[in-house]
Amino acid sequence: MERMSIETTLVARHDMAAAGATVHGILRQAGARLVGPGGYYNAGNALGLAAGIAVAISALPEGGMGVGGVLGATLAYLGGDPTALALTGATAIFFWSGECYHRAWANGFPPIEALNRRGDFLSGIGALILGLALLGLGQPILAATAGLLHALGKFGSAGHWRPMPGWQGNWPNFYRTLVLVSRVPAILATILGLIDVLATRTAATPSSAWLMPLVFLGCYAFWCRADLMLFDWPAKTAEPARA
Repeated sequence: MERMSIETTLVARHDMAAAGATVHGILRQAGARLVGPGGYYNAGNALGLAAGIAVAISALPEGGMGVGGVLGATLAYLGGDPTALALTGATAIFFWSGECYHRAWANGFPPIEALNRRGDFLSGIGALILGLALLGLGQPILAATAGLLHALGKFGSAGHWRPMPGWQGNWPNFYRTLVLVSRVPAILATILGLIDVLATRTAATPSSAWLMPLVFLGCYAFWCRADLMLFDWPAKTAEPARA
């Protein structure tokens, strides 16, 4: 009996060690992904997508948390209507764009130019689709900024377009600046919404009402960090990009 207890303990310790090694490996791989702007873009994308699905599932009625209910809520969030489909499509393209950036910057600065420009181009397409989704949600200002202005900045960066007349040459890249500026209205709207929820919340206010704005601010922190990392390119690419 004592021998069986010892063997059980050893097996349990081995399982715990294996689980710890697995978690360590996952964290290590996740850390390795945060190399260059692509990792930060996709960290924000993953955080926003996971939080959105989690909120959709948490809104299920009591007793509806079975496999069918969870699957239905997830599918409805991803494609329950044209607007949801547009948001999901934009998110998928942003993930693709982030992967291009990640590969472009995998070996540090300077990035692989072709992959970096592909990331810009795909991000511009994703922004246009996002703009259509925001219009469907009745958000014309965000559609014009987070959608159209963001797309202009990304396409201009991908094509190395000339800046608008009067732009100071010693200021960071014009089109990368547009991308960063395009995020400001959405960030301000999120902050104001969070303040309003916190000021008026009651015991009946769902936790998602204030958690989601915090999550979105976290997403914007990742995205803005990635935007700033791209500012140095192509301004400092005097040396040829690695192939």
